[in-house]
Amino acid sequence: MAATLNLLITGRPGIGKTTVIERLIARLPRGAATGFFTRELRERGARLGFAIHTVDGRAATLAWMGGAGPAVGRYRVRLDALDAVAVPALVPGSGVRLVVVDEIGKMECLSPRFCDAVRDALDGTIPVVGTIARHGVGFIAEVRARPDVTIVELTVENRDRLPHELAARLGL
Repeated sequence: MAATLNLLITGRPGIGKTTVIERLIARLPRGAATGFFTRELRERGARLGFAIHTVDGRAATLAWMGGAGPAVGRYRVRLDALDAVAVPALVPGSGVRLVVVDEIGKMECLSPRFCDAVRDALDGTIPVVGTIARHGVGFIAEVRARPDVTIVELTVENRDRLPHELAARLGL
């Protein structure tokens, strides 16, 4: 049996990785995808943290300036929220044709449950589309090195056409 096609987008910060993921999800019928994407939390133009949004509409704060939790830069990661909201969203139910993981980065990799859920998704029979840090050690390097993962570099030149190209490659 051929390996499942897993596509992970990488690129510089702010290039539009999450936007590509959201546009790909929007092309699919309701219930055809599961998983999550992240968005910045801003106030008066300043980035204060990050939120997790599941494809089915749940949300939680992933990281915030200050508070408790492991530090990544100036943010404190809410592992409880990641484990309670993002991790269950990575388990496909009936009718799911795509698992979305936005993103595999430093914050998310602090959760062993997250890492296990991503491994399970990548090992599964349903394609995974997501985003991954350009560089990293540990789990990030492990995922980037998998033979069943194709890394796609997002650029200004390809970002508008990439949702369509990804959908075509996945047969969606």
